[in-house]
Amino acid sequence: MPTMDDILEHIGEFDFFQKQTFFLLALLSAAFTPIYVGIVFLGFTPDHRCLSPGVAELSRRCGWSLAEELNYTVPGPGAMGEAFPRQCRGYEVDWNRSALSCVDPLAGLATNRSHLPLGPCRHGWVYDTHGSSIVTEFNLVCANSWMLDLFQSTVNAGFFIGAVGIGYLADRFGRKLCLLVTILINAASGVLMAVSPNYTWVLIFRLIQGLVSKAGWLIGYILITEFVGLSYRRTVGVVYQVAFTAGLLALAGVAYVLPHWRWLQLTATLPNICFLLYYWCIPESPRWLISQNKSAKAMGVIKYIAKKNGKSLPASLQSLRPEEEVDEKLNPSFLDLVRTPQIRKHTLILMYNWFTSSVLYQGLIMHMGLAGSNIYLDFFYSALVEFPAALIIILTIDRIGRRFPWAASNLLAGAACLASVFIPEDLQWLRVTVACLGRMGITMAYEMVCLVNAELYPTFIRNLGVLVCSSMCDIGGIITPFLVYRLTNIWHELPLVVFAVVGLVAGGLVLLLPETKGKALPETIDEAENMQRPRKNKEKMIYLQVKKLDIPLN
Repeated sequence: MPTMDDILEHIGEFDFFQKQTFFLLALLSAAFTPIYVGIVFLGFTPDHRCLSPGVAELSRRCGWSLAEELNYTVPGPGAMGEAFPRQCRGYEVDWNRSALSCVDPLAGLATNRSHLPLGPCRHGWVYDTHGSSIVTEFNLVCANSWMLDLFQSTVNAGFFIGAVGIGYLADRFGRKLCLLVTILINAASGVLMAVSPNYTWVLIFRLIQGLVSKAGWLIGYILITEFVGLSYRRTVGVVYQVAFTAGLLALAGVAYVLPHWRWLQLTATLPNICFLLYYWCIPESPRWLISQNKSAKAMGVIKYIAKKNGKSLPASLQSLRPEEEVDEKLNPSFLDLVRTPQIRKHTLILMYNWFTSSVLYQGLIMHMGLAGSNIYLDFFYSALVEFPAALIIILTIDRIGRRFPWAASNLLAGAACLASVFIPEDLQWLRVTVACLGRMGITMAYEMVCLVNAELYPTFIRNLGVLVCSSMCDIGGIITPFLVYRLTNIWHELPLVVFAVVGLVAGGLVLLLPETKGKALPETIDEAENMQRPRKNKEKMIYLQVKKLDIPLN
């Protein structure tokens, strides 16, 4: 019986239908960025100081400039490594006293300002920003700064739970149904978050977004890789992730135009409402239908694809049935990911590489620090480095294969982290260059693990395998801030040493995986188990349509 890849060779591997579907799903990929990295703008923490009643009136009476007001009324920096008193503490002074002078008003109270008592900000804070964020609206600073960490940890926890749970449902009940449900819930929770009255409700709706958004992004990735032919699979997988990078650039522009977090959140959510129209645009995956013994429905989708591509389907290809052992096992199980030796090895290595990619990707950004003052340009420039990474993958992946570029990218990231430890502080240009090489390397590794993950599992557990393995990057996202900031307190370069070890080990483990270049997606467990051996009599099969003539015998 012909495989789905054989059929696609006749009806089009990447023709009009696949291009249209890819464009629609790429928009879904780009729309995921505000949830994944939206904390940069939604949770932006501007410079702030204690709100002191009477200071504003005294400043007006004395005609101070802002610089003079800060110099006269706000404490200076604290000791090295401590929080700035000007942000979390203020002078215990009654600023409404008429005896205060306009020239150094605190001089009459103490000869040295350091002797004046400091207290917490009892009346709130003043924020130096023309916009707003959840930090400025709910005062998530100083003693409440942990609430911003909780906000980001919550969405990552949602990613983790949703990826595993919805991954199972997508393999059990279909890609299209789960995709549409995640889009609907994501749109509703995003709008409700934009109008939430307090921090608690913001946290709840952000958790719900986390539960469905990443799972929807990965289901879109699975769908497009199952719709296209073998020779285009890697390209659409990489470009699907490039769409995410394009979303990063768009997010920077939208956040610049809309500096108020509620409007930004609402605007970023609106595309998800439009994505509900995909119900009429994107069919179910025929590969999934075949794996579920729904051959009639699969043939209907195949004929629809052929019609959209302007191709005809030969009669010899119009009978389908699941191959080999699929008849005996239709329902995916978590045990299928570790039941057999090769798939178990694939699962463990992929989980570690997802974890590594997340820790290094986010950790390098945190450690580098983006010292510039313009958050929008900093964000924009940091996203640009991801385009060369995608270009290198596209240029090398079919010439060299998946395994060696993937291993090399991990090794590059690890080596760059290790080299940064020994570069002196005065060679800042070299440190930045090496950091960019590390960022490029780990970006390549991130895109490669997403591509290869889908190629190592048989159809009926492919979606589950990708979502379970990728859930480890959410664990990495939860612990990375603690890993960076706690180890930095011990030694500033210690996180880089940890990143180097983690990245180098990941590069070595990748070499233990089979090469998937030029191989059809495995349909059964046996095919996935034997990926390191060449397939027999499958790649070069030709199906001919023979017309039978009734000739009477004499």
